[in-house]
Amino acid sequence: MHLYIHVPFCQRRCSYCDFSIAVRKRIPAREFVDCIVTEARGARLDDLETIYFGGGTPSLLPSDAIAALLHELSPLRHAPHAACEITIEANPEDVTPDAAKAWRAAGINRVSLGAQSFDDNVLHWMHRPHHAARIGAAVHALRGAGIENISLDLIFGLPAELNRDWERDLDMLCALRPAHCSLYGLTVEPRTPLERWISRGATHAPDEDRYAEEYLLAHSRLTAAGYQFYEVSNASRPGLRSRHNSAYWSGKAYVGLGPAAHSFDGRTRRWNLRAWEAYRRAIAERRSPVESEETLTAEQREMERVYLALRTVEGLPATAPYRSLPPAIVQAGWLYEQAGRLKCTPEGWLRLDSIVNDYDRAAH
Repeated sequence: MHLYIHVPFCQRRCSYCDFSIAVRKRIPAREFVDCIVTEARGARLDDLETIYFGGGTPSLLPSDAIAALLHELSPLRHAPHAACEITIEANPEDVTPDAAKAWRAAGINRVSLGAQSFDDNVLHWMHRPHHAARIGAAVHALRGAGIENISLDLIFGLPAELNRDWERDLDMLCALRPAHCSLYGLTVEPRTPLERWISRGATHAPDEDRYAEEYLLAHSRLTAAGYQFYEVSNASRPGLRSRHNSAYWSGKAYVGLGPAAHSFDGRTRRWNLRAWEAYRRAIAERRSPVESEETLTAEQREMERVYLALRTVEGLPATAPYRSLPPAIVQAGWLYEQAGRLKCTPEGWLRLDSIVNDYDRAAH
């Protein structure tokens, strides 16, 4: 079983963010811990293999709150303590030597740092609360505390007027030698500051050609540096894939706790109330925090399996019905066959939605 805990609290909203967050000067840590523990008691949790604190900004939670949560969940970790991958997402400015040591003592053994860029002008435009120098300092603090399994996030495909040097950002990332890195292309989501900026002409929407060029450059640069792309947006050093995220892509069951968190049992997907206050009230009133659910049809499960498999380096078995993929896709260099599997090339990953839609049409 895999567990996701959504920590919604942030100091401010980033320009591109449409996640479920609650901007707070004071973090209601005790209330949050009580809500999660209460919800966990009503969930089907057993033999946890991974725990992932996402957000929001989980690193805003006091270390004792994180320790309290992990202590409450410890009876569910039937595997040896070190065998459970426990990740916390963190902003670089929250990572101090003391915080890193406290996280390690609580059981955290993997940290995902929201670096996004090593350019201070870009970070300011994104509304990120840290400076570029804090990224390296955070990495050193984590390693000093004994946490070596560190992931760095970068965002690519930014508007040209920012003059962001993407190659320099990749070089800076490689110089820190993280165990893992995640690359996310900028997208314009409704009701975000970025959408408002674009609507009034203050900035431009991401350029598709620039997006593709930067993605392919990252793929080439990171591969040369010894990283293996095991999923469209994720690369790691050998043996250091994110076990938690890999569970999503392989269709395994997972439970989500907290506002807006999703759960999936293999057939039915459920999601919680999005707003922190609505979620908090539901728990306080002993009501279910689940907002809605959907049970996937056999056809939907198959399409999701195809999509998730092609996101990964393992791909699909090169047998019927997957050989019904249009030959033009293979001829375009978007797919290739290796060891009895159909896999996407980097160019194919850029066109994954189109490939899956073509498969759907061919299959029906």
